[in-house]
Amino acid sequence: MKLHGIHHITAIASDPQRNVDFYTQILGLRFAKRTVNFDDPSTYHLYFGDRTGRPGTAITFFAWPGARRGSRGTGQVIAASFAIPSGSLDFWKSRFEEHHIFSERLPSRFEASAIRLTDPDGLPLELIEAEQLDDIDLEYESEAPNKFAIHGFHAPTLEVQQAKPTKELLKNLGFELIAEEKARRRFSLNSKSTSAQVDLIERADGQFGVNSAGTVHHIAFRSAGEKEQLRWRQKLLELGLHVTPVIDRFYFHSIYFREPGGILFEIATEGPGFRVDEPVEHLGENLKLPPQYEEHRAEIERALPPIMFESKAKGVG
Repeated sequence: MKLHGIHHITAIASDPQRNVDFYTQILGLRFAKRTVNFDDPSTYHLYFGDRTGRPGTAITFFAWPGARRGSRGTGQVIAASFAIPSGSLDFWKSRFEEHHIFSERLPSRFEASAIRLTDPDGLPLELIEAEQLDDIDLEYESEAPNKFAIHGFHAPTLEVQQAKPTKELLKNLGFELIAEEKARRRFSLNSKSTSAQVDLIERADGQFGVNSAGTVHHIAFRSAGEKEQLRWRQKLLELGLHVTPVIDRFYFHSIYFREPGGILFEIATEGPGFRVDEPVEHLGENLKLPPQYEEHRAEIERALPPIMFESKAKGVG
């Protein structure tokens, strides 16, 4: 029983059009799915990633128009990080300057070069160079050339007040401590995959963050299938954690729980994925609803602000 890395990271945005424009036009990600928050269908849930939005590449957003900025702090994922090819930082630095987006180079982290910026809602993002990149599908029209493109996640930063309980849980989830650098510890499920790593920081005097625009809502890890997910649920219950029943998210099945430091974790199945209800060449173009909301489509569409976007993939699949 082994998790296979990050499935997705979900954050909170305010203006959905601005969110789509930034992640597609600036970062060059694919708009992989336009749907609703299954727990609140009056708001969007937007997904960005590679050509098909596969697990390990998907950053997602609950879009709350008019939401105030949240505050980042302990009990949160305080930075979402992406892997980029070695030698790409100059391209991205110039790109951000061209679009009047402030970015800064970070001190070398575990011998890797990195750059930090924030999205339009203030969410901290990091682009980290990696010698070995995850195998993803870049066969779609992108604003970023393939040789510089984002290749999924790379070690997001988790911040807690006391690291020991979170460290023990990560070990129970199959993570191994592979490196330490000052206050930062890196844990890995697979040292050959950037999307199978997380960084943990302890900040004993830190204030708990408040979820709203510009903060991460939760981080999800991927299991191979439903049977394995149920075994994980049983193990987590035996560890004394409060775990939700399995929830059908249509594109995957999920269980949720808070790790000891307060961060909301999810374990999600690999599939069925985003191609289950629309062809890959048209992902993100139209609002897709789960079956339970289809009869309310007219009402839901009236409540949602329009998003202008045409997504294109190369080929049919």
